Amino acid sequence: MDEKAETVHLKPVSNTASPSITNNQGEEQEDDYDPHLHRQLDNPTNNMETLVHLLKCSLGTGILAMPQAFARSGLVTGIVATVLVGILVTHCLQILVRSQYAACKRRRVPLLPYPEAAATALGCGPPALRSLARPAALAVDIFLVVYQLGICCVYIVFIADNIKKVVDPYYTMAVEIHMLIILGPLIAFNLIPSLKMLAPFSALANLMTFVGLGIIVYFLLTGERSSQELDLWGSPTTFPLFFGTILFALTAVGVVIAVENNMKTPKAFGRPCGVLNLGMVIIVVLYVAIGAIGYVYCVSDCSDSITLDLPKGPLASSVIVMFAIAIFISYGLHCYVPVEVLWKGYLLPRLERSGSTRLRLWEYGLRIALCLLTFVLAVSVPRLGLFISLFGALCLSALGICFPALMEACVSFPRRASAARRLLFLKDGLLFVIGLVGLVAGTYTALLSIVRSFQPTADA
Repeated sequence: MDEKAETVHLKPVSNTASPSITNNQGEEQEDDYDPHLHRQLDNPTNNMETLVHLLKCSLGTGILAMPQAFARSGLVTGIVATVLVGILVTHCLQILVRSQYAACKRRRVPLLPYPEAAATALGCGPPALRSLARPAALAVDIFLVVYQLGICCVYIVFIADNIKKVVDPYYTMAVEIHMLIILGPLIAFNLIPSLKMLAPFSALANLMTFVGLGIIVYFLLTGERSSQELDLWGSPTTFPLFFGTILFALTAVGVVIAVENNMKTPKAFGRPCGVLNLGMVIIVVLYVAIGAIGYVYCVSDCSDSITLDLPKGPLASSVIVMFAIAIFISYGLHCYVPVEVLWKGYLLPRLERSGSTRLRLWEYGLRIALCLLTFVLAVSVPRLGLFISLFGALCLSALGICFPALMEACVSFPRRASAARRLLFLKDGLLFVIGLVGLVAGTYTALLSIVRSFQPTADA
């Protein structure tokens, strides 16, 4: 490439962990290697910039879909479940960061991306799991790319739907035309290669998001509420859709790993009052507030995005425009992850081996190709709410719950299990089961709902 990469290039992971230091009883001892002290990044982000990125990647379409999520779960169930899932997600992100750090210590390298960390962790685990190290890395790559591209599809649908709501009173066009109009600017913005360069845009998007949320809350509290009776407890048949939506909204696992890896002071990320916990508290409080107030406002008639339920007028239109711009900015942040995975993990090594001299041109080609792919998918299935539930259940149950639990259990795998470690294994086993159930039930329910949403059109 013409400039240095932002992350450290790593050697391939073997199926077994690197030799460890042991004492006379054969128990593993930690060495004094600290991966954080050996990181060398060209454009690291400080704590505030990292918090800005974390808030931006979580305060997007997910929070605007919360009223519809509460309509599927019921008011009381929605509030309680959002808090519990927020605690679950935060804990899983914490153990993911810790497991990634432990994997780096095992390999004695300053940095490992999520897939390589998963492979290293499984290589440290029970013998039955060590042969799954490479397949696990490939599975993480697939889930990361599918999920992040899924988010980008959702963002294209969201931007087009909301622009259409503003433009329709003056000139009516199909939503697909609006998607085509924004494709060029999305491609141009996605060519920005650095998280450091994206930080000012994220700060602007955060400002627009908070201002927009304030205006939305004003409308929801002062506007005419629905006369329908509130559902407090919801239904088991629709709860998997709620679970998928809330996972999609809260678990920005790909961006979390990317921003932590790009921090100037990574130890500040996972502290009790660090960047991750502070950001997640802010996010969960906002999600509960918007979900509950929005559901009380429109009850069962909630649209995929609460912005589509606002009354017509200049103020409401300004909110829609602000969120459209904020989500537009977020597109580049979320597309950064699949570009990193595909470029540095697969395409760049092959090009370097072949002696190609046009690396920058190939990277730009990849970025453009991914934008075109998300555009085609968004046009094919423009079902915003069901898209959110599907990608949340399918990818985030695995990436945000199952894999972190499995990694923590493997890096903690002892030759002599203590009582505390047996409890840890029991906890990680329970988390893995929760994630697996959420994946199967949520994916099945979302796919079934997508199929049913097309049936009336097909019959017509």
